[in-house]
Amino acid sequence: MFQDNPLLAQLKKQIQETLPKKEGNIKATDRGFGFLETDNKESVFIPPNYMKNVMHGDRVVAVIRTEKEREVAEPQELVEQFITRFIGRVKLIRDRLHVVPDHPQLKDAIKARAVKGLNPELLKEGDWVVANMTRHPLVGDNKTFFCEIKEKITDSNDKIAPWWVTLARHELPNAEPAPQESWNMLDEGLERQDLTALPFITIDSESTKDMDDAIYTVKKEDGSFEITIAIADPTSYISVGDKMDDEARERGFTIYLPGRNIPMLPRELSDELCSLMENEKRPAICCRATVAQDGVIQDDIQFFAAWIKSQGRLAYDNVSDLLENGSCENWAPNEIITEQVNALHGFANARSSWRANNAVVFPDRPDYRFELSEDNDVIAIHTDPRRTANRMIEEAMITANICAGRMLQGKFGTGVFNYHNGFNPEKLDTAMDFLTEANAPFEKEELLSLEGFSALRRWLNDQDTTYLDNRLRKFQAYSEVGNAPAPHYAMGLDVYATWTSPIRKYGDMINHRLLKGIISGNEPSQKPDDSVGEEIANHRRHHRMAERDVADWLYVRLLKDAVKEETVFTAEVFDINRAGMRVRLLENGAAAFIPSPLILDNKQRIECNGDLGIINIDKVKEYQLGDTFEVKLAEVRAATRQLVAKPVKEFPAPEAEAKTESQPTEEQA
Repeated sequence: MFQDNPLLAQLKKQIQETLPKKEGNIKATDRGFGFLETDNKESVFIPPNYMKNVMHGDRVVAVIRTEKEREVAEPQELVEQFITRFIGRVKLIRDRLHVVPDHPQLKDAIKARAVKGLNPELLKEGDWVVANMTRHPLVGDNKTFFCEIKEKITDSNDKIAPWWVTLARHELPNAEPAPQESWNMLDEGLERQDLTALPFITIDSESTKDMDDAIYTVKKEDGSFEITIAIADPTSYISVGDKMDDEARERGFTIYLPGRNIPMLPRELSDELCSLMENEKRPAICCRATVAQDGVIQDDIQFFAAWIKSQGRLAYDNVSDLLENGSCENWAPNEIITEQVNALHGFANARSSWRANNAVVFPDRPDYRFELSEDNDVIAIHTDPRRTANRMIEEAMITANICAGRMLQGKFGTGVFNYHNGFNPEKLDTAMDFLTEANAPFEKEELLSLEGFSALRRWLNDQDTTYLDNRLRKFQAYSEVGNAPAPHYAMGLDVYATWTSPIRKYGDMINHRLLKGIISGNEPSQKPDDSVGEEIANHRRHHRMAERDVADWLYVRLLKDAVKEETVFTAEVFDINRAGMRVRLLENGAAAFIPSPLILDNKQRIECNGDLGIINIDKVKEYQLGDTFEVKLAEVRAATRQLVAKPVKEFPAPEAEAKTESQPTEEQA
């Protein structure tokens, strides 16, 4: 009515200008109404008729008035739109195009049209698309939401949809870089030592093709070790600023998703020309260092260019079987390879012992691997524990990265460095409150130093439960990447610069070019600028989210029958908030949410305390971070790729309560 009568519309506008206003974010519900959540934690009801003009997540300014004796918010002005570019599914309503956003809180179909050049007749019900919002009811004279379909991702029934849709969502490439007609090594002025006669070995997974590290180890009579770590050299084929280099920088990393990977470099480089394949002569950058019997890295670190030839393509499981059981059923190495394996094992034990006593060693956690059929169905999830051979390679790579960090710090004072600042300064006092309550033998000042923080991490590793460790992680800073050397508190190291995966990480390519400058004595062809840390962090964040999104999708496919079959899983608590707790299923690595009503459907008896990381029932602590217990899946939500679980253990009503029939609360009703 107001829109049809200009005088009434003007009158309404004048009245609204006199009403109080609040700014906040829209929180939608499944029942049509919503709430305006302000920055100071206020929550104002939004009736369904007003919710038609906003979306969950929009930031708006709303007028506040009283309607039917209740304070309500009417959104008036859009501050920030929640979605602009989004992924959705086609819905045909009366043969007209609509798109339903692929988001748990966005369920309404949005009117749509296809961009010029995209045939709308090719779009069928349920197809996955990329769309852009072009109209919002709070902007201009718009009355409704409207979007434009920019591209079709894939068909509704495509079994590869989890990968294509996820890559499109995070704006990641879905294929490796295009191949070149030929590759020629650059003239870099490097003199390469011929080490092809030395018995270098590689240890990787059976399926690995992009082998980027090979190792030669000598155990000396005094118990020390001389280790030579050879790393594949893709920068010998790619010059700074050429087309391939620009594309590698734009990609940042090889993308690892369950069931498939998307290389940062063309496969003829990553899987062939640069891969340190057995019995193939390959260019490499090498680090040679002496490690004393007690695990201390000596000062005789050398970096040099070389030609190497791997004499053994070994697999993690075979090497681990040999060392853990004394033999391997499917593999019997010759005397030379056996000597190399034993020397590397001795080196790794020395370094691991030193790190356990002087730095930080993280507890082993298994890797979870999806097995897919030829048509991309999930067959199984395999749990791959970290075994002896995995730790051997890990220690060699950590040693190589420590050596690179020291060299780059000493020669240039710059490089691509990984660092960690320990506790967030704003949260240190809160962390100390937890430590004091736990009778931890540390003072606040100690935790500001690398040595003190490392000692705390070692102390936490020795505790009977992981509760305090899990709790304190919320007060720590994030690991970062930058172009200036800085300590890595989480690893307990004074400097750390990765260069051991240049086939898979662009930051490692930069460090290769810096190391080549040290080797040749010339100015390096590339130095990291101030934006490199932010670039790498953005790439890493998007890749991790993509990996998680695909995994969530595949878990829903795999566990679709678990509710009906009442399968029992062992779950570990990794997060607690006021709504319930998040757990990881240890049999397969899936994350599930346990809402508080599925723990105990009585608000008066249960308390979920996210600040303390505990759940109390009848004022008694029943769950805390790090606990493991049995659960069943209560719901598998295919549309939103979410798992909802419930504990197997039930909490009976107190005797007095059991005798009276409980009445539903107003909210439950």
